[in-house]
Amino acid sequence: MQIYKVGGAVRDRLLGIPVSDIDWLVVGATVEQMQALGYRPVGADFPVFIHPRTGEEYALARTERKSGRGYGGFTFHASPEVTLEEDLIRRDLTINAMAEDEHGNLCDPYHGRHDLEQRLLRHVSPAFAEDPLRVLRVARFAARYAPLGFHIAPETLELMRQIAQSGELQALTAERSWKEIERALMEDQPQVFIQVLRECAALKELMPEVDALFDASQSAIPDQRLDRGLHTLAVLAEAARHRLPLHVRWACLLQDLGESPEQQRKWPRPLVSERCDLASIKAVNQRFKAPRECQELALLVGEFHSHCHLALELDASALLELLQRFDIYRRPQRFEDFIAACEMDARCRLALEHDTYPQAAYLRGAAAAAKAVQAQSLVAAGLTGQALGEAIKSERLKALELYRARELSAASQQ
Repeated sequence: MQIYKVGGAVRDRLLGIPVSDIDWLVVGATVEQMQALGYRPVGADFPVFIHPRTGEEYALARTERKSGRGYGGFTFHASPEVTLEEDLIRRDLTINAMAEDEHGNLCDPYHGRHDLEQRLLRHVSPAFAEDPLRVLRVARFAARYAPLGFHIAPETLELMRQIAQSGELQALTAERSWKEIERALMEDQPQVFIQVLRECAALKELMPEVDALFDASQSAIPDQRLDRGLHTLAVLAEAARHRLPLHVRWACLLQDLGESPEQQRKWPRPLVSERCDLASIKAVNQRFKAPRECQELALLVGEFHSHCHLALELDASALLELLQRFDIYRRPQRFEDFIAACEMDARCRLALEHDTYPQAAYLRGAAAAAKAVQAQSLVAAGLTGQALGEAIKSERLKALELYRARELSAASQQ
């Protein structure tokens, strides 16, 4: 029995970056031998064991054979006769198909170290095309290692394109797809993930609504101010630069999907408040079963981001309606997340990289003014039920009118 460190731990050590998780591979052992040594079996599809002391996962060397559609359409075979090379060849990329023995000696049958040095993401074998999930995985790796100068090998990109055109991506479960999307969006350059999916024709299979944002015919020169798809990529990159959380990045990706064809034909357009169709945003949310927090914020940003841009032009009644819609009294952070997503949009649309976004401070001030209204005095005056609710709304409206007048007066004097 031989134990090897494999996959990402080997790759990242060679790259000189921190290693977070370690995968262990056991060659030449049986299930019975592992259990006799105290390892606890946990794998349902193939033998995986938990180390009795460290709690780390150890998998038996295995081969796999395509037996159906999608990520789960494989038959696995694990036995003591499976060699290290046979196990490594089933992996996705050469940089993930390296192993180290207990003495730190590198086993690299598919030249992963060379590809690391060349900053190349290259598939290990033609069997790469059998697993559609690998399209998303490679796009995610491209996003992760983009800051280090990695690129996808042309032949690997071609295989990804073949997978996209085969219809196999439709067999992926929402849960598996979302796991890759979630991890990719939290990389330092998540826009690369979307770019790669579009380049290999997978974006129109997975997110046709996002793919439709790109329209090269609008300009002969790529420009984020003219191309709605490039603008979306820029907003996503800006959100990552500001270290915003997942649900805000998801909202940044989807916020322009609510535009009608009439609105799209006017793009790039002034920041105007127009009713939008949320059906496309709902469709993407549901297709990947995005977490509730992601779904809610994406819909709210899609519907109201123009209101945020035009905040200084909203009257007190419209301001109050906006604040009520976000339930700022019980969920103040959601309103902050909304403002953050809108600011990313405005910075990319109006080139505000080094300028302030006054709408943010203005809306925060409006929220504070509305929340400052207390119900105690109204209750003490004997108001209850509907009358109390109407009185609170009236007082909040007055507070917003005073706030708005004060802020506009101060702005006019500057």
